Amino acid sequence: MPLPAALRELDSTQRHTVLASFLGWTLDAFDYFLLTFVITAITSEFHVQREEVTYGLFLTLAARPIGALIFGRLADRYGRRPVLMFDIVLFSVLEVACAFAPSITVLLGLRFLFGVAMGGEWGIGASLAMESIPAKSRGFVSGLLQSGYPCGFFLAALANWLLVDHIGWRGLFVVGALPALLVLYIRRKVPESPVWEGRRSQVRESVFVSMRGHWKLFVYLMLLMAAFNMFSHGSQDMYPTFVQDSLHIPGGSAKAFLLTALLNLGALVGGLTFGSLSERIGRRRTIMIAAVLAIPVIPLWTYGGSLLLLGLGAFLIQVMVQGAWGVVPTHLNELSPDAVRGTLPGFAYQMGNLLAAITATAQTRLADYHGTGLAFSMSVWIAAVAVLLAVLTWLGPEARGVGFGKDRGAA
Repeated sequence: MPLPAALRELDSTQRHTVLASFLGWTLDAFDYFLLTFVITAITSEFHVQREEVTYGLFLTLAARPIGALIFGRLADRYGRRPVLMFDIVLFSVLEVACAFAPSITVLLGLRFLFGVAMGGEWGIGASLAMESIPAKSRGFVSGLLQSGYPCGFFLAALANWLLVDHIGWRGLFVVGALPALLVLYIRRKVPESPVWEGRRSQVRESVFVSMRGHWKLFVYLMLLMAAFNMFSHGSQDMYPTFVQDSLHIPGGSAKAFLLTALLNLGALVGGLTFGSLSERIGRRRTIMIAAVLAIPVIPLWTYGGSLLLLGLGAFLIQVMVQGAWGVVPTHLNELSPDAVRGTLPGFAYQMGNLLAAITATAQTRLADYHGTGLAFSMSVWIAAVAVLLAVLTWLGPEARGVGFGKDRGAA
């Protein structure tokens, strides 16, 4: 099967870099989503309310800006490659530690620390990849990188389907150690970012000095990423619980796995398709089209009525959600100055995550308050956020195809 043109234009080293960045985000998401499949099991073991367990999702998302800032600054100072390797090992170790949590309090604390480590991966991996490839390949590679997230979701669903009945929820977290093996591949095959190497001898400024004149851009990107994260987490995090509690499909069943697989297949198709499209029609226009097209799919997604229609809805909603997301890695990196590209995209992304961290808990409360279950709360949430995302994108800047390796003027 021939490679897409955007990948054929890369040399062997660039392909290894893209693959490593893709796998890093895939395995990071894999570790994150394992919790979403075992909320009911943890609720039962610790004898707590479901809402208490969903705080684990909130704490993970809320902690990610801390990791983005810490590891992003380390990556800007010491290089993308070594910091990325350390970060991957750290989130893998913390994932395993969750398997031995003796109480819900300890588990929530570990999910917070996991969030710190998870917060560092996306920004470093994205900047390493984007700084290593030709400008004309960014659109497709951006969609490919972001497709790592649904791939991680799919792998978590697969692990849950095949293993949870045999090893329990604690055993799934032990499986979460596997991402650490990626470090061996990065160590052997992936070089440092050429853009960072070109700036290596320059004086390293503090983040406040480097960000001078770019704070308005940061605030805008933070708000944009809040909408993006409410879009994705609002359509994904409570979906396994929706399948189990609202559709009454057992979490470890083939039907539940099929719905999740279709959801993630749609996300993969959307990320690659819209990421590539953004190279032709622009980043902002592509995001707005994907966001608006999500709205008419919502009734099929949550109220399909049959397994076939629900599966089609799950597929299509993620084509649009992750289609919009497929533009994010290149859009944020193109808007960021060279001196803070390891920090700004990831930190803005994760600060947006902080603002959106209440998503799962808010959807749960809305469902309980309205009394009609998660179908209603998830539908209302996604419709409102789709409009918000389209408006924020329309109001913002774009820098498609901008050259890396020299700082631009203040935004």
